[in-house]
Amino acid sequence: MQCRYFKKCASCTLHDMSYAKQLEFKATTIKNEFKIKNLDIIKSKEIHFRNRAEFRIFHEDDKIFYAMHSFDKKLLKIDECLITSPAIYKIMPKLLKELSINSELKRKLFAVEFLSSSTNNLLITLIYHKKIDQLWQEEAEKLATKLKIDLIGRSKKVKKVITKESIDESFKIENISYKYFLKDNSFIQPNAFVNQQMIKWVCKNIKNLDSDLLELYCGHGNFTLPLSKKFKKVLATEISKSSIKLAKEHVKLNNITNIEFVRLSSQELIEALQQTRVFKRLRDIDLKKYNFSHIFVDPPRAGVDEKTLKFLKEFKNIIYISCNPKTLKRDLEILKDKFKIVQFAIFDQFAYTNHVECGVILTQK
Repeated sequence: MQCRYFKKCASCTLHDMSYAKQLEFKATTIKNEFKIKNLDIIKSKEIHFRNRAEFRIFHEDDKIFYAMHSFDKKLLKIDECLITSPAIYKIMPKLLKELSINSELKRKLFAVEFLSSSTNNLLITLIYHKKIDQLWQEEAEKLATKLKIDLIGRSKKVKKVITKESIDESFKIENISYKYFLKDNSFIQPNAFVNQQMIKWVCKNIKNLDSDLLELYCGHGNFTLPLSKKFKKVLATEISKSSIKLAKEHVKLNNITNIEFVRLSSQELIEALQQTRVFKRLRDIDLKKYNFSHIFVDPPRAGVDEKTLKFLKEFKNIIYISCNPKTLKRDLEILKDKFKIVQFAIFDQFAYTNHVECGVILTQK
């Protein structure tokens, strides 16, 4: 990819390497850091791969521009972004043109968020440093109709949904199609192509089993739904109310009956399983009916906490998805006395940056 903002825009830090060299650099770094020889490498598309993007709006005289932060921490005016998905890339100039000629929609516009699916559905959120009112809504409705987009407006303590607040996503894993709703305020993997490859990698390395799966940090069920085909039953937990609500919608949408989603933190779940605390949220779930052979964790950048790491040692198999190699290494150091690594992968969610995500499958020695 040749971007004219390379060396200027701070979002792409590996601008001086070809994509092949970037992957080689990341793979070598992980191999050396974790002292492993065999590594699965999940590539990104080299261009138009990012399905979620946010741009600041730069106001100059009576004109507006998209902007990103530069390496000197100032705002850099841009008119395109080659890493964005085809749907986002195509709509960016059209949207800016319409916003530029509409004084109501342009005034005190602070940022624009784009969310697209792998099927090119598109949701746009306009963020303001002013109160958005009825006049704004009327103009926003005209804009949504003209550009044929789904649109949301946000300002302090105000959210106005012009069309709808989610878009449809669908993809196929092992010849089974899965449907999801992507919402503007929920956590979503930013690279839809790599996300699907991540799920395929996990499913490929798990046999169909007559046992159960426990999943922590399940989000909206991104991994949970496809993995449910590999296990007899799945219990999946997440602390976010909105994510659990969405996960339950996804179960109904896909007609899956062997998953139970419950809003609990990892530490709360441990207390429930150890029968040291009773939760009303579990009143309809019999924890004794589960026969867990695997535990799946996809924690935040801070990694897995000490109490949960100790809990992981009670399982025969661990599937660990990490967005931070540093905390992953720390956690694997604690697990290595009892577990061995059987599969290790890197997922290039963020091409042209130093960031790399990892997947590790461990089994008891």
